[in-house]
Amino acid sequence: MAEHMELVKKLREQTGISIMECKKAVEECQGDLTKAAELLRKKGFEKAKARSSRITKQGAIGSYIHMKGKIGVLVELGCETDFVARNEEFLALIKDIAMQIAAMNPRYISEKDIPVEVLEKEKEIYREQLKDTKKPAAIIEKIVEGKLSKFYGEVCLLHQLFFKDEKLTMEKLIAEKVHKTGENIVVKRFVRYQVGEEF
Repeated sequence: MAEHMELVKKLREQTGISIMECKKAVEECQGDLTKAAELLRKKGFEKAKARSSRITKQGAIGSYIHMKGKIGVLVELGCETDFVARNEEFLALIKDIAMQIAAMNPRYISEKDIPVEVLEKEKEIYREQLKDTKKPAAIIEKIVEGKLSKFYGEVCLLHQLFFKDEKLTMEKLIAEKVHKTGENIVVKRFVRYQVGEEF
């Protein structure tokens, strides 16, 4: 019993998720901490999706300056209550997101923000690259979809791998925080400036 509680305690320290949730996960995964942490991540992602329609009228704006003033980022992160907006973890998340934007230079928050003409242009380029392969049209379209998915991973913040932990996308990182806080958390907007960059 003491050993079981020690595992629950470790999982709680590792994830920051409630004792009850950790206890259930440890029991469900028969004491395997790695599997239990993974299970909590999956559950967190599902809960985050369920909360994604809730209104986020609170939040905070964070900034990050990189390379001795060569790159600057401002990001607005929304949440549901002022209590969460002032929370240390929420403010640390804003900082991580701002650093991600500085390092990985996304152009959009998610694929929903990509203008139709940009998407169509990308598809056109991929189809042009594949036209001499003599593959059936249905196969070409599947390849185009795969290439688009890779494109999202490059240009969309939420699809990018988190620079501090490449096992996580930014979307999953935010979902974990949603699970911990019990509130919807949304990247509202961001801007990235780089010295000498053309607009």
